[in-house]
Amino acid sequence: MRHFLRCALLLALGSSALASAAPVSAHDHDHDGQATYLANEAVMVEKGDVKILFDPLFNQSYGTYLLVPEDLRKTMMKGEAPFDNIDIVFISHAHGDHFSAQPMLEFLRNHSQTKLVASTQAVEALRKVTTKEDTHIFERITTLTLGPDDPPLRFILDGVEIDAVRIPHAGGPGRASVQNYVLRVALDSDTRVMHMGDSDPAMRFFAPLDAHWQEKRTRLAMPPYWFFLSDEGRKIMDEHLNAEHYTGVHVPANAEAVRRQYPDALKDADLFTRPSETRALD
Repeated sequence: MRHFLRCALLLALGSSALASAAPVSAHDHDHDGQATYLANEAVMVEKGDVKILFDPLFNQSYGTYLLVPEDLRKTMMKGEAPFDNIDIVFISHAHGDHFSAQPMLEFLRNHSQTKLVASTQAVEALRKVTTKEDTHIFERITTLTLGPDDPPLRFILDGVEIDAVRIPHAGGPGRASVQNYVLRVALDSDTRVMHMGDSDPAMRFFAPLDAHWQEKRTRLAMPPYWFFLSDEGRKIMDEHLNAEHYTGVHVPANAEAVRRQYPDALKDADLFTRPSETRALD
């Protein structure tokens, strides 16, 4: 029933296979691309004929974070422009401010061509709300099963090259069981985006994977905004992640209050704060 990455390559860091792997995509083109913010860590990214969503459907704000505005959510569910022809939905982790099983199931029911890439925890939550008529949906789901110490995973899904790394969720040992993924996705042979979920901004999790980060240049990385708040988080971005630009996500709804609270750390930080705002990829 589960789709276990039949075309995946599990690559150890520093291996010759990783070093020599050529960019792979069936969607090479010259069109401009952009990332469109939806809320919290929900972002749509598109370039040419590739269109993907990160963490788009969730029901919890915890009284702090933005929910996807209802008009955008309805348009997304109907598959109307600009949410038509979504190729892949990615879920960074199965927390209520990133993922809710019921709306995700409804989306997959409505969009028969869309694939889903998600953790075991998210897929198990989906199974709890499905019926027998939904069995076929799991044929379109790629389940990420990396352990905390596993090397990065690279695989190809519908011609799109995807790298997944399990990085601990921020918040310390109490969050160790959360399957949080950093996802690096190639929209074409030279345009990659990175979504980091709720990664812990600790150097000890990122520095050992430096060969992985350096092997592929990222056009736009989207770390949770707390990476900008510490010297360690900024050093991870400056020295390891190998991205041309960083736009922070997971900013509380009162973004101005956050900027006032951290005026020095955030004075030069680019943050997604308003649904429907965009960033160009070129």
